Amino acid sequence: MTERPEYRQIGKRVPRPDAIEKVQGKARYGADLFLPGMLTGKVLRSPCAHANIRSINTDRARAVKGVMAVITGRDMPWLDSRGIGETARDNLAVEKVLYHGHAVAAVAATSESAAAEALALIEVDYESLPVVLTIEDAQRDETLLHEHLGTNTYIREEDIHGDIDAGFREADVIVERSYRTPTVHQGYIEPPACLANWVDGGQSTLWTTTQGHFVIRQSVARMLEMEQSALRVIPTEIGGGFGGKTAPYQEAIALMLSRHAGRPVKMAMTREDIFRTAGPGAGAIIRARIGARNDGTLTAMEAELIYESGAFPAAPLGGGMRCIFASYTCPNISIKGSAVVNNKPKIRAYRGPGASQSTFASESLLNELAARLNMDPIKLRLKNAVEGGMKTPAGTFLANGFRQCLEAARDSAHYQAPLAPNQGRAVAAGFWRNGGNVSSALIHLHADGTAVLTTGSSDLSGTRIALAQMAAEELGVDVSVIQSVVGDTEAVGFTSVSGGSRTINATGQAVVEASREAIQEMKQRAASGWNITADQVDWRDGQAVNLTNGETLSMKQINKDANNTGGPITGHHSLNVRPGQSPSFAVHICDIEVDPDTGQTRLLRYTTIQDVGCAIHPDSVEGQLQGGAVQGIGWALNEEYIYDDQGVLQNPGFLDYRIPLASDLPMIDTVLVEVPSPNHPYGVRGVGEAPIIPPLAAVGSAIANAIGQPVTELPCSPPRVLNLLMQRP
Repeated sequence: MTERPEYRQIGKRVPRPDAIEKVQGKARYGADLFLPGMLTGKVLRSPCAHANIRSINTDRARAVKGVMAVITGRDMPWLDSRGIGETARDNLAVEKVLYHGHAVAAVAATSESAAAEALALIEVDYESLPVVLTIEDAQRDETLLHEHLGTNTYIREEDIHGDIDAGFREADVIVERSYRTPTVHQGYIEPPACLANWVDGGQSTLWTTTQGHFVIRQSVARMLEMEQSALRVIPTEIGGGFGGKTAPYQEAIALMLSRHAGRPVKMAMTREDIFRTAGPGAGAIIRARIGARNDGTLTAMEAELIYESGAFPAAPLGGGMRCIFASYTCPNISIKGSAVVNNKPKIRAYRGPGASQSTFASESLLNELAARLNMDPIKLRLKNAVEGGMKTPAGTFLANGFRQCLEAARDSAHYQAPLAPNQGRAVAAGFWRNGGNVSSALIHLHADGTAVLTTGSSDLSGTRIALAQMAAEELGVDVSVIQSVVGDTEAVGFTSVSGGSRTINATGQAVVEASREAIQEMKQRAASGWNITADQVDWRDGQAVNLTNGETLSMKQINKDANNTGGPITGHHSLNVRPGQSPSFAVHICDIEVDPDTGQTRLLRYTTIQDVGCAIHPDSVEGQLQGGAVQGIGWALNEEYIYDDQGVLQNPGFLDYRIPLASDLPMIDTVLVEVPSPNHPYGVRGVGEAPIIPPLAAVGSAIANAIGQPVTELPCSPPRVLNLLMQRP
């Protein structure tokens, strides 16, 4: 770790406030909520991946005892020809279904058995259409998913700097390959669940497990043609999201069922529902070419990125294009990208959306380039590493710790350790620009010297304690006196989703400013009592200090009498932070062993090194680095959606969709590099996205080095690796 200021609260490994309740099973998740008279909501899902809906007959379902409401897309004005957009039609199909499991109707009943019986009695007449599954099938435009688009390739972009042809003419060595990554799932443990209570003429309430309750309110209110003020959204605890819980899957359906039934409706997805319908991460094809001089200087970098989007436009093309070459300086860069719709569920974010796929290509190709140049792969990266002030496809950055991460990797015991036969080692780097956007914070000081910090950011990974540490550092008090809570849509100002590594950056800045506002008010109260001006008062170690005579008043003393000196003291702040102001870089080292007879792989050692700016809560930061690495390892080795030729997912569960287990992994070593961001009061850089970006290339290249064959397609399952082994000369 690099040197940084010594803080009293920041950087300490203090207990998380949510830990005890979660360990004891007392934390309330979406599925734990109940209301009197509550109904069970269930969804009828399409057995077809692509079909026109000729008709839906719900008469028999409505006659089932206990059924209180049955709805289809035709019952909802927000899905008519005026259209609210793809989000609504993704929630409930109207004219056609676009993926296997697409919702076509929903019921609310007094019991699960009654709801299930009603679903079985709904009659849907489908006209099957050809299924478009692969990127190549979509590009041919033989079958269109959306006639109004006129093509399945709904977006094309390019970002070109310099003269790419001249750059390749200058190169002594050129490497070029095409890479493919599969559709994957975020693998969160908690199934999405919600509870909706419609109130005619009043404010309706929605409880849900979500990464962004303000955005859910916007989306659901729009779909139901409500004023946002008529809907209150209360976030529950969230059992993992990783970008997959940023949009509504069933919230609008639950609220409409509640409206029709006149009673609260609870809905929860099954694990199979999640895999079949709940927004996976995108598959992609990336073609890349890199040229360099014999001394390793990069002269040209070129890529074509094609992402799948699922049934509606949603591909993470921007993330892939921003990140593919952003770690390096090169005078000639050409990045072209496109995205296609296909008959899979609508793609959602997955930690660093788009970047893992494109970085798999660029970093794998850099490792191959290093081998062609007979050059150490870290030395090659150090020679071309982007530094503060340099322009990249993702913008021009200020200070960053990419070079320090590379040096830490180079000097590590891991990188210098010997390898045995059939073992391979590789490095890979990753970049994420980190999010910003809108955040709000409110801090209220109590008479007993404690405080309540309320923010609008869902806590996915221990952000409540980190935000409390920043408030405590500002106030000069112990973090134990700060109660950190996530406020609902009525309790605090609008806050964007918890995602894109934005929470500790943007919401953290709002917390700091709110705390400083509270401090300023306390200084004013103290000054009034001392009959001096506020600029004659300093704030040190949780106390107001009279600069004229050294007298002090503690935070508790000031707030004990606050009602008599002007009322309770609060601080509040809202801001909009520009994304990309505090980017992160990561470097991973992977050792892997391959069984030459079976293609089976065994992960031997893994180290993740990342510039975190300032580790507010080191335990949480290390957990983020390890968790992201594990998800990337799973993506590289095992995970993929497997469809049949009719577009039906064949592995919709953790038994057949194989995420890494503890028994599959060594301890993931972490190295925290702290090069403070100049755009944050404590130098914070978000840490959630960057850890998942290098693993695909690190693992793939380690296997390539072990078997002497390039790895261009994921996952590296035993049959695929064995096939590569059999292709060796």
